[in-house]
Amino acid sequence: MKLRKYVSVCIAALIPILAVTALSACTSSGAGEPPGADSAAAAETDANRDETGSKSTNGEITVYTALEDEQVTEYLAVFNTEYPDIEVNVVRESTGVITARLLAEKDNPQADAVWGTAASSMMILDDEGMLEAYAPEGVGRILPDFKSNKPVPTWVGIDAWETAFIVNTAELKKLGLSVSDIKSYDDLLNPALKNHIVMSNPNSSGTGFLTVAGVIQLRGKDTDAGWDYLTKLHENVDQYVHSGSKPAKMAAAGECVVGVSFGYAGISRKADGAPVEVIFPEEGSGWDMEANALMKKDSINTAALTFLDWAISDPAMDLYKANYPIIATGGDGNYEGYESNPVDQLIDNDFNWVAQNRNDILNEWIVKYDSKSEAQ
Repeated sequence: MKLRKYVSVCIAALIPILAVTALSACTSSGAGEPPGADSAAAAETDANRDETGSKSTNGEITVYTALEDEQVTEYLAVFNTEYPDIEVNVVRESTGVITARLLAEKDNPQADAVWGTAASSMMILDDEGMLEAYAPEGVGRILPDFKSNKPVPTWVGIDAWETAFIVNTAELKKLGLSVSDIKSYDDLLNPALKNHIVMSNPNSSGTGFLTVAGVIQLRGKDTDAGWDYLTKLHENVDQYVHSGSKPAKMAAAGECVVGVSFGYAGISRKADGAPVEVIFPEEGSGWDMEANALMKKDSINTAALTFLDWAISDPAMDLYKANYPIIATGGDGNYEGYESNPVDQLIDNDFNWVAQNRNDILNEWIVKYDSKSEAQ
């Protein structure tokens, strides 16, 4: 996949915006929405409204999410202020666990909506016919390549996140190394780091999967070079954990020297005073989008439509942007903890290839490296 930068002018300042292209099977390829696309798409989903033709502002919904616990708490506090009569029952797990659970429940879906879960997972659910087409209010504001390419989108992205190394500087010094010694993926192969690296298991963690998929693409997805690198890295890995943020938390606590995690997880720990530095690999970071979707069920809970509308609203986007520099409506590219525009850090991610090869990647990873995974 190629990465395009959409540029617009706002108060005489250039605003870099992320977009993803060349996803003919998974996303749209146009540069913008045709006039009236938002309202036309919304009209096609009128059947999802209740008998009065309105979306419910009360009731109870079940939402599956891979967002971080603290994010869910913060975000829902804002939602509940606006919609106090909608009770949101949240099931929160890592991306891989949420994806597996949704697939297992295919014939009897329990979730009304999915919120903040990897777009690569959404594509799998979509291919299984599990997502209900729905155009949330304001979907025309979402960059074309942050939503499915169907006339009425089956999933809508909200933000993107990327691989980062969270390094405990105090523990690193004990090994005779400094932060300047860790700039790239190859630097993680330093023998001094043996048994001092913690990563996420890609079968349970979206961060783990985007990191593995990113390495394979960087090294040549049609070769064995990516797997050769991961095998060498495996020698230095102490443990694979089942959460994308846990390696960052462990590094912050001094339980490992390097946690291969994602940017926000490290930046937030550093802001809290942990002795860590956040390193983005010089070759580029693997990445994915977080996205929302309406689950296909015999009876659509119309309060879920209200929730999905809110989940891409300006107030919600402002919340996402506090944690991620790249949001689906665009952004100014400025975020504390990033030395440069984070869009430039992202690799050319072939999401179509990733979706098609996901199971093969996960199965091969299990055979090669699962022996170091923490107990479930």
